[in-house]
Amino acid sequence: MNSEDYAKRLRQLQIELVKLQRHVIAAGLKLLLILEGRDGAGKDGTIKRITEHLSPRDIRVVALPKPSDVETTQWYFQRYVRHLPAAGEMVFFNRSWYNRAGVEKVMGFCTLSQYHEFMRTVPVFEGMLAESGILVVKYYLDIDREEQKRRLEARRKDPLKQWKISPIDEQALQHFDDYTEARDAMLLGTDSAAAPWMVVRADDKKAARLAVIADLITRIDYKEHKPHEVDRQIIRHFDESCLTNGMLAR
Repeated sequence: MNSEDYAKRLRQLQIELVKLQRHVIAAGLKLLLILEGRDGAGKDGTIKRITEHLSPRDIRVVALPKPSDVETTQWYFQRYVRHLPAAGEMVFFNRSWYNRAGVEKVMGFCTLSQYHEFMRTVPVFEGMLAESGILVVKYYLDIDREEQKRRLEARRKDPLKQWKISPIDEQALQHFDDYTEARDAMLLGTDSAAAPWMVVRADDKKAARLAVIADLITRIDYKEHKPHEVDRQIIRHFDESCLTNGMLAR
């Protein structure tokens, strides 16, 4: 896809997003979008394109730092609960409580007991959110080892992206297989009817952004909806076959 075709398609999808947000506000819906994925997979850029033309008063992007000393003594989900959407809001979690199933598990920032408790309770927690009227939409963006290496190297050389560099990023490639194992366990253990996982093959950054937006606008029935084709070669609902059919990097 050339730049002109991408820009045209993106504009069409962003127009649909504006319509969707107007409906969310008018109907008092509560929409929570969780974006997870490997370091460098494109979560920041995807959120930026989704929110670019939306009303800033009715959206929030939540990207929490590591927990404080006080927060580490609280119920694990407590610091996230305060950021959940109210009626008419769209909230985007750029990483979320799934840190416990990913970086905390891989880097040893939590105990095995804490990890297993999380894996046991998160489907229950998300079920409670759904029962309370919150629509939970979860995307996992995945890239292969070589693409991650290329993006992380480009990030280090770009003076405008220095804020993205962290010690954890430096170890992402070293622990690529560990993150793969943690990802597989997370998807298998936390996909549910109340909060299903969508997996996104994001090696082509632009195509992945378009696929996520095209999928998102199918989640809510809003007025004057113009359907757009969703590329299921790039994005699809997670099931066990995704572990072997190339949807997820090994």
